[in-house]
Amino acid sequence: MDKRMLLSNLDVMAPAPGGVARLRELILTLAVQGKLVSQDPADEPASVLLQKIRAEKDRLMAEGKSKRDKPLAEIGEEEKPFELPQGWEWVRLGSVLSLEYGAALPEKERLPGSIPVYGSNGIVGFHTSALVSEPSLIVGRKGSVGAINISLVPFWPIDTSYFVTPPRGIELHFAFHLLRSLGLAKHDKATAIPGINRNDVYAEIVGLPPLAEQSRIVTRVEELMRLCDALQAKGQLEAAQHAQLVSTLLGTLTASATPEELAAHWQRVARHFDLLLDRPEAIDALEQTLLQLAVRGLLVPQDPTDEPASALLQKIRAEKDRLIATGQIKRDKPLPPITDEERPFELPVGWEWVRLVDVALRGPSNGLSPRPQELPTDVRCLSLSATTQGFFKPEYFKYVDVSPQAVQQFFLKNGDLLLQRGNSLEYVGIAAIYDGPDDAYIYPDLMMRLQLSECVKTEFVHTMLVSADGRSYFQRNATGTQGTMPKVNQATVAGAPIPLPPIAEQSRIVTRVTALRRLCADLRQRLADAQTTQSHLAQALVESTASV
Repeated sequence: MDKRMLLSNLDVMAPAPGGVARLRELILTLAVQGKLVSQDPADEPASVLLQKIRAEKDRLMAEGKSKRDKPLAEIGEEEKPFELPQGWEWVRLGSVLSLEYGAALPEKERLPGSIPVYGSNGIVGFHTSALVSEPSLIVGRKGSVGAINISLVPFWPIDTSYFVTPPRGIELHFAFHLLRSLGLAKHDKATAIPGINRNDVYAEIVGLPPLAEQSRIVTRVEELMRLCDALQAKGQLEAAQHAQLVSTLLGTLTASATPEELAAHWQRVARHFDLLLDRPEAIDALEQTLLQLAVRGLLVPQDPTDEPASALLQKIRAEKDRLIATGQIKRDKPLPPITDEERPFELPVGWEWVRLVDVALRGPSNGLSPRPQELPTDVRCLSLSATTQGFFKPEYFKYVDVSPQAVQQFFLKNGDLLLQRGNSLEYVGIAAIYDGPDDAYIYPDLMMRLQLSECVKTEFVHTMLVSADGRSYFQRNATGTQGTMPKVNQATVAGAPIPLPPIAEQSRIVTRVTALRRLCADLRQRLADAQTTQSHLAQALVESTASV
């Protein structure tokens, strides 16, 4: 019954998040519980098998080829996790399998050869001689704790691993699946270097089937694992095909030359939304496409009666000159005109290309990172995580050891534009608008702050900075040697090219973008809810199948 249930519900389990991985776990669970194949009363029972294993161990000890086992505790009834099938026996793992230490073989001492050298998680090189000549298992001892590999040819396990050569009566591949089912990583001692003690593994309680049934289990497990491989490959192919479909359809939107042309393309794309928006990455791609359309002047129509951006620039310049004259700000350093190569797209009529500093009254200026404190203080300093997602998250901050008076110039004001000057390449230059209360936080050294003119919608500038074109600019211009954090300097931030629409159009764009991004957020939540439901259903099927 359980096998039929498993196979009949693959279409539910596999597509769920982590579904194939759970299927693999379920297969191993059913295998070691004796639920994957039927029992044969004619099989020699495991009790006889254990007697033979014990006799073989005694013979090897008598010949000096093996050491006497350390005594293991008897198995109490309360320790047995499930009912065993007829012919099976409960054993502690150490009574049937021995984990032997590998031996050091530094890379410089390896000679060119065909003998595989195994580390804790697979082959790490080759050598001319073998430490182990019989087919065996390799168990990660240090580093990749609990990883299980199998070698059918002579090999050399290094000292970060154990090797296991099953005795006669334990099928090699059955032992492989048995150890995988145990999840040996749980025995990691959580020291500086992950590691497991074999005595902890020896104490594990497992069910031992007859030898003939072991072979049948192996055949069935490998059959089902191949099916999982096929499901995984199918999922990967479908994901790649879906990504290509999304890229093609959304590409027609960004190729639009006018809002009217975009509207026509949008209608065609909208007919395929049920295919497009069934994955989180597709919604992300849609949102990014909308941002690109917004900053290229394609999301809302232009109005020829709008005051052009050139007039805005004159007003901003006059405002800056006034602040300079009164000593409130310093005169900015002149920057070269924007070249054709710096312009990633053509602008609509009434727009202007500007540099970011052209629309900023103050900044870019670096923040400050005083020494953090565990106990609350009077000053909270934002962490990078507060803006990494492109919007402000107030819960990410540290209390710092400094007086408010000493850092007065670093306190944020509502509407400030924050930009990360240092982070991974994925996030360097990422921008967010501070929408918290005035003077509640300071910003750290790895961030910059800009305060923009009221002649510019900060939300529109932010849309440009987090669009694909904006992100590409910062990633191209980030500096840093290999192994160091990529950074952008103040000159790079100040010089970022920004398309500037008329102020009325900026407002229309911001309103439209806000509504569409809210829609994308709703779509993500619905998809997450559906995936959670699917995941719960898959888990319920797994549990019900395993409990039969």
